[in-house]
Amino acid sequence: MDIAIVGLPGSGKTSLFNALTRGEAQVGAYSSRLEPNLGVAAVPDERLDRLAVQEGSKRVTHAELRLADYPASFDASGIEGQRLQDLAQADALILVARAFQNPAVPAPEGGVDAGRDIEAMQLELTYADLALIERRIERIEPELRSLPAAERGALEQDRALLLRLREALEAGSALRAIELTEGERRLLASYQFATRRPLLILVNVDEDDLPHLEAIEADYAQRHRAPGVGVVALSARIEAELAQMEAEEAAAFRGELGLPELSPLDRVIRETYDLLGVLTFLTASDREARAWTLRRGGTALEAAGRIHSDLERGFIRAEVARWDEWIEAGSEAQLRRQGRLRTEGRDYVVQDGDVVHVLFNV
Repeated sequence: MDIAIVGLPGSGKTSLFNALTRGEAQVGAYSSRLEPNLGVAAVPDERLDRLAVQEGSKRVTHAELRLADYPASFDASGIEGQRLQDLAQADALILVARAFQNPAVPAPEGGVDAGRDIEAMQLELTYADLALIERRIERIEPELRSLPAAERGALEQDRALLLRLREALEAGSALRAIELTEGERRLLASYQFATRRPLLILVNVDEDDLPHLEAIEADYAQRHRAPGVGVVALSARIEAELAQMEAEEAAAFRGELGLPELSPLDRVIRETYDLLGVLTFLTASDREARAWTLRRGGTALEAAGRIHSDLERGFIRAEVARWDEWIEAGSEAQLRRQGRLRTEGRDYVVQDGDVVHVLFNV
């Protein structure tokens, strides 16, 4: 899954990128660069780690998020227009808003105001989608006039949908909040609309605010949460520092700061998963334990295809157990003896945390 990180200059988005990827990309002056920082964030999963230990897996492969940290615009008016089409190709957006004070990092004109910046950047995304709609309508209308009435059906449907979307955007609604039929989704499949993408608002706070993260999140969620929008508060600078430490040292430092046991970075990833509507299923053997992502509502046949196309093509059945049942039993053999390894067909709806073993023949 591809995630785009955006924010105004000095918002701390590159610090967030470093925290998630355990990288050391240049911060501060980086915002003047033209190309994004690219990296991968492994998705922490204690369930997978425990299965790997139990099975004696030689290799452990966590699910991954592919991250792109895009350069900010050069002023406080929003995100560069040229970059917006790139953002629309991502599966989801993380919008970093500055809520910290730091004299060494120049603040936008008007001072630090995360709420204002969130609104400004969302407005830029809206303008980009409106411009795309206008251009498409301008191309459709001459085509409609040139076609016989009997051949205008598809284009008229396209135009009617675009007019509806334009009206919603002009009224202040993001496209992700609009209910669409399956047919309308198919019509829009070729369009790269930024406001259709799920959006995670990340409020980047001061170290002094760390004891109050829950209250800060609740405040911003009340103001900005909407369908397809989530909110997480953290200090990107602190999390970037923690990411460079060994696990034990980071845990001790986290305790000294009074941070919750569940890292805000883990919450960023979980919230992103929720917004994208995906879940994790697992495979485990002495060779490899691995986490896989699948859309919520996905079937055993689709899960087989995620593992390998041969498994989907030659699917016979799936053997399934909950990860905690697997751990409780102590081994796959014991799970079988207890009769807790279920046999499921191709239409079985996979659940988050399922351990799946696919039987196939090609």
